[in-house]
Amino acid sequence: MGKPVYIHAGAHRTGTSSFQMCLDLNRDALHRAGYDTAYPGRDGIPGGTLRLQLPHKGDAAEVAGVLRQHSPDPGRALILSEENIPGGMRLFFKSRFYPFAEHRLTALRAACRALGAPEIARVVLVVRSYDAFFASVYRKRAEDNPVSPFAELVPRFVAMRRGWPSIVRIFKRVLAPRELVVLDYGNRGSSTALLRRLVPEVDLPLEEPGSSLNLSATDSALDALQARYRAGEVLDRADRKAVIAAHAEMRETTGFASFPEAEKRILSERYQEHLDRI
Repeated sequence: MGKPVYIHAGAHRTGTSSFQMCLDLNRDALHRAGYDTAYPGRDGIPGGTLRLQLPHKGDAAEVAGVLRQHSPDPGRALILSEENIPGGMRLFFKSRFYPFAEHRLTALRAACRALGAPEIARVVLVVRSYDAFFASVYRKRAEDNPVSPFAELVPRFVAMRRGWPSIVRIFKRVLAPRELVVLDYGNRGSSTALLRRLVPEVDLPLEEPGSSLNLSATDSALDALQARYRAGEVLDRADRKAVIAAHAEMRETTGFASFPEAEKRILSERYQEHLDRI
């Protein structure tokens, strides 16, 4: 059977950081049970050291080298969690839905073979309704970067006809896992429940993270951050966190990232149609 590889592929804005904290909290127990773990530390997750750069084309030797650092023994299983596997969030703003997913997954598949995994045991992908997904992506980017007004981007989000069914087909065809689990974000459940969906073979008591991670800032905080970016300020992580904390209790909605009702309905109905197809 070769090396068992289990992949949690996000997606973005679906509780990935909380899941990776779950991996971190249970890392020692998983390791004793024969499972290596690999996940990034973007949101301050202490054991997150993964730096996975998937190429848009070309060979996957560097990818295999990165994964081998986390799981060098071909006899041990690997649990990999990385939300950027199909691509980053930036191209959503250009009306492109994970356009390089096939190239990136091809590199990952070749890297897993180089690790001693002739096939991938299981992949879990969490998907989210397009209206909530795009709004959350926009809010997250607005924490770190100046962004165009949301109203200007709404037509680009609505114009993206490619969506989750295309990405699921690419996962099935390119990674060809023994099992592909696709979950709606609303039915994702706890992080420990998600881990058991990814690796049901694990028979261990698991610790759940105490609080959610990577939550979006309030509208008030985002308005304040954007005002400072427009003024030409460059904010580091500590600066951004201070602004977000200062506005955490100001929960009034300002419409910072709100779809008009007609567009929201289009995206919501499209998502339901796509879920049925998946």
